[in-house]
Amino acid sequence: MKKVNLLEATLRDGSYAVNFSFTAADTSTICKELENAGFEYIEVGHGVGLNARNMGHGISAQTDEEYMIAAESVLEKAKYGMFCIPGIARLEDVDLAAKHKMGFLRVGTNVTEVKTSESFIKKAKDYGMFVCANFMKSYALSPEGFAEQALISEQYGADMVYVVDSAGGMFIEDIKKYYDAIRKVSNIPLGFHGHDNLGLAVSNSLEVAKMGFSFVDCCLQGLGRSAGNASSELLAASFLKMGYHTGVDFVKVLEVGRKYIQPLITRRGQNPLDIILGFSEFHSSYVPLINKYAGKYSVDPLQLIVEMSKIDKVHVDETILDGVAQKMKKDADLYLGKYHFDRYVGNEQQRTP
Repeated sequence: MKKVNLLEATLRDGSYAVNFSFTAADTSTICKELENAGFEYIEVGHGVGLNARNMGHGISAQTDEEYMIAAESVLEKAKYGMFCIPGIARLEDVDLAAKHKMGFLRVGTNVTEVKTSESFIKKAKDYGMFVCANFMKSYALSPEGFAEQALISEQYGADMVYVVDSAGGMFIEDIKKYYDAIRKVSNIPLGFHGHDNLGLAVSNSLEVAKMGFSFVDCCLQGLGRSAGNASSELLAASFLKMGYHTGVDFVKVLEVGRKYIQPLITRRGQNPLDIILGFSEFHSSYVPLINKYAGKYSVDPLQLIVEMSKIDKVHVDETILDGVAQKMKKDADLYLGKYHFDRYVGNEQQRTP
């Protein structure tokens, strides 16, 4: 029987959707329930990762150390871990994680900035942690360019490299090209983190397992940033039906999601913004800037996302964004109805970065 590991990220990536409000008590309770359901890897903490609370990325209900203690105190078999973005996180945050016996660390960088991860990967490995190099906005590099970066992470000591569909817009054919390019140069284990902006998170997660990926991420009820992540419930059930071994009791997973997460779900239907972010492969953290300049020039923010994504899928330079919005205003007749979007200006502050 083929095996795939489900990395449960509700208490970390899911926290975006609840304004980082998971408490230490929530963390302890849900961690224990997830361990009892069979999950071996459970991610906790602030959605943006270590030290994000202190860096102005949203005030979480607890500090990093309080989340660590909450997970450490209840888990007996499962490993818990946290996210770490160099420049937000500090090396001393890794020291703190080791003090509390953290089992894995996921070092996240934009795929174009992998070299910033070196000291974090090496320090975590010195402590004996399982280390994943998460390449955020993976689609911003060609498959061959991605493979080159994967080699760099492997040289730093990473145990695994993650293809990350940050905007939820990758098709399985795209991911297959990345897999093939990586396998031409390295046998490093691979993981996949998919968002659901185009409704592909679950199907892509199932297909990458067939391809040979070792890990896929999931969240209870599909909770997560923007349109959310692949549903833990759906993946557990689908992998079982496909004959894969996950070690997860999907009936127990259904109950955990129903009891603890379903009451938190408030959204209904399809959000036009989420869909356009997936279509454009554009990260939701830049929506406040989009709204700022769309408002300044009275242009459609959805169209502005499409135009800006043609220039840069990794960063947003405000000077460039201003110029794009200004040009759209000047060429209003050209853009009128170009994408047939309804006007939508939303406050996405609580759902980013």
